[in-house]
Amino acid sequence: METTVTPTTSAHDDRPGGGRARLRQRTLRTDRWWLGPALTTLGLATFLIYGAVRVFQQDHYWVQEHHYLTPFYSPCLAAQCVPDASLFGRVPWEFPPFLPYALISLPILLLFRVTCYYYRKAYYRSVWQAPTACAVREPHSSYTGETRPLMLPQNGHRYFFYAAGAIVLINTWDMLVPFFHGTEGGFGIGVGNLIMLTNVLLLWAYTFGCHSCRHIMGGRLRSFSRSPVRYWFWTRISTLNNRHMLFGWLSIASLMATDAYIALVASGAITDLRILN
Repeated sequence: METTVTPTTSAHDDRPGGGRARLRQRTLRTDRWWLGPALTTLGLATFLIYGAVRVFQQDHYWVQEHHYLTPFYSPCLAAQCVPDASLFGRVPWEFPPFLPYALISLPILLLFRVTCYYYRKAYYRSVWQAPTACAVREPHSSYTGETRPLMLPQNGHRYFFYAAGAIVLINTWDMLVPFFHGTEGGFGIGVGNLIMLTNVLLLWAYTFGCHSCRHIMGGRLRSFSRSPVRYWFWTRISTLNNRHMLFGWLSIASLMATDAYIALVASGAITDLRILN
């Protein structure tokens, strides 16, 4: 008996991405392939919405008693900033509501994350759906890669890495200062200190695990045996790089948790639980 097979792909063409398989069906898969893209979109949207609300709230960012400063407002540059919260001083004019107090650091960190190789993969597949998943029909007729004008800044990721490293150094300073502002002055430890410490460790793990950092450390070496120190760092960074997605999600979760805790303490909703002094 003769069997007829219906092709699932269209003919190849010369357009960018035109030679890729074209599925006639919506999908050939029977599993819950949509769950991953949906959760990714939900996670990214949660972070962006929460961050936007907090950044433009312009309040409850500083706990004077213990010098807790949320990373969403660091460094605080506006004239409205509490003097002790301004590591580099304040500009002589007040920011309008549409400008965040951390006017320099926030765009840098956003660009660092948006151009990150993992996050590009995450929102390309979940939000832009290019590609959505294996054996799932794409909504786009062609593939242009990162050749369009708005996509060209993606190549600047290595430069955003340097700037983001400087911002994490500032966050590290913000984390260390509260240890010397206990309830009765001097050294002290509270739950806020531990939350800020965890956040900084996760930020460093994500930043050091960056693909650009790994390439800077060992990508251009012709022989590892001639550079044992750089090889040692390259292997450690590679370990972090293998978990780059994990640290990417943990770090944005810790950013929201740190900000939420400091906001609650600053607003008087809760009291910082002290472990020492």
